[in-house]
Amino acid sequence: MAESYHLADTIYALASGHGAAGVAVIRVSGNRAWEIARALSGLKKIQPRHAYVAPLRHNGQELDKAVLLCFKAPRSFTGEDVAEFHVHGGRAVVQAVSDAIADTGARPAERGEFSRRAVVNGKMDLTQAEGLMDLIGAQTEKQRAQALSQLDGRLAALYDGWRDRLVRHMAYLEAFIDFPDEDIPPEKLRRIDADLAELAGEVARYLNDNKAGEKLRTGFQIAIVGAPNVGKSSLINALTRREVAIVSQTAGTTRDIVEAHLDVDGFPVILADTAGLRETRAEIESEGIRRAVRRAEEADLVLHVLDASDNGAADKIAIKNSRVIRVWNKIDRIAGKPPEGLAVSAKTGKGIAALWEAVKSVLHADFASSTGITRDRYRVALEEAHRALANAVRVSELELKAEELRLAARALGRITGRIDADELLDVIFRDFCIGK
Repeated sequence: MAESYHLADTIYALASGHGAAGVAVIRVSGNRAWEIARALSGLKKIQPRHAYVAPLRHNGQELDKAVLLCFKAPRSFTGEDVAEFHVHGGRAVVQAVSDAIADTGARPAERGEFSRRAVVNGKMDLTQAEGLMDLIGAQTEKQRAQALSQLDGRLAALYDGWRDRLVRHMAYLEAFIDFPDEDIPPEKLRRIDADLAELAGEVARYLNDNKAGEKLRTGFQIAIVGAPNVGKSSLINALTRREVAIVSQTAGTTRDIVEAHLDVDGFPVILADTAGLRETRAEIESEGIRRAVRRAEEADLVLHVLDASDNGAADKIAIKNSRVIRVWNKIDRIAGKPPEGLAVSAKTGKGIAALWEAVKSVLHADFASSTGITRDRYRVALEEAHRALANAVRVSELELKAEELRLAARALGRITGRIDADELLDVIFRDFCIGK
């Protein structure tokens, strides 16, 4: 469907959460929004940004008594005329008012269409729209803070600032190229190269963040691995203080990955119990072990659990991950000093607090370097921009230097949607919820 057709439509959707509630907000956006507001409320004169209490009627039937708020373009969320019906949150009320809005000339909004219109109409850039989506989905305090910072436009300001520097240098280079008979001040070219080198360093340092922003958005992955019967399932239950995994003395009980999502000091953590690692011919258990090995290799942190009661004799594991904490479990079964490492008893809870402190120290160290790069598309574009900047510093021909700057500026512009926005809209907004 063509973009112009979409923008010509008046759209509506439930902007608040689904399910019974005291109040539900139905948003209408488009050039017929105020007409629909007048038709349902019976109000002849409506002032923007004024709240009105009015009965909503359609086809001679009273639907609800609601609060009506209207916003005039461009001073609205979408940059279009907007009407918001704050109705009682029962399902029947929401359905009746939505049907009336549809009968009066609007169509249901698609996923993310309100935010998409806000981007098209210049009310926000793509990073802010994605920040809004992250804010709605935030489960922890750190996620909320990161999403709000992005929604406030801090990422866009940084990337646009870098792009503006490139554009200024491109203008000088293009002028030198277009007027080859003019003498080029050598000090000017030296200043341009020096600034480009400085900017390349800024981008390189910015990218060196251990992907903290992405981890904060999606969750810090911790894998619990070890031989069978070392107490991995008991440990995840002790760490979460609930029965996440089935505990059994039978080896091979855990065959698939069992996850628990936690909020640890405001950081999102995904704790995964995995199959016991051993040699086996059982097809299902072998698949579970293969998944356990892969999870351990991809995890941000591995808790390698060993049995203190047999001094780790059953453990034959070589874990391909540089981030490993060795955890000696079952210290309640030994009389002497446990082996070197963190000593716990999943059964009694001894040492669990110390283990959490060790995990928290890793979390705080990892996320201290967060730059706000929350998505892979940002990182790919920034890496492309950095390569082009490095090439621009290296080459001496003005035409080649200008072309590399154009590539770098284009890569930065794609992040915010200044460049190639239409190519990104469908991909980005398909993951939004209806009503946003």
